[in-house]
Amino acid sequence: MKKVIYRFIQENTKIGDYIILMCLLLTSFLPIIIFQTNHPSLKSDSDLYAIISIDGKEVDCFNLDEITDYEKTYYPASNQYNIVQIKHGRIRVKEDNSPDQIAVKTGWISKSGQTSICLPHRLVIELSRAGESETDSLIY
Repeated sequence: MKKVIYRFIQENTKIGDYIILMCLLLTSFLPIIIFQTNHPSLKSDSDLYAIISIDGKEVDCFNLDEITDYEKTYYPASNQYNIVQIKHGRIRVKEDNSPDQIAVKTGWISKSGQTSICLPHRLVIELSRAGESETDSLIY
């Protein structure tokens, strides 16, 4: 059966079929190229900020482009802690005592629009660039 199919393809394909296939393949990359050249936040040279909020209230704001190594512990409530680490333009929740460890498993974040959330402690880390609107940071 495989030989029949292979022979059918071999006998019935022409050079035009290969040309059409190559054109379709190259055209499939066109949206990526357009997006890379036109998206404003990808070309932005402005500083990247990490906004840390607990229970919906902003408690800290860090310029990730200026800090090389920093660690801070937050205590959202009694018997709750989150250790946040900043290193070389990235930020993460290094350790916390929440049951699921979702914020810890999220790992390092470093792009505008990314978030790390620890729901039981209501701690949120959001990244955004200076001068960028909220809708710009949602699309990356």
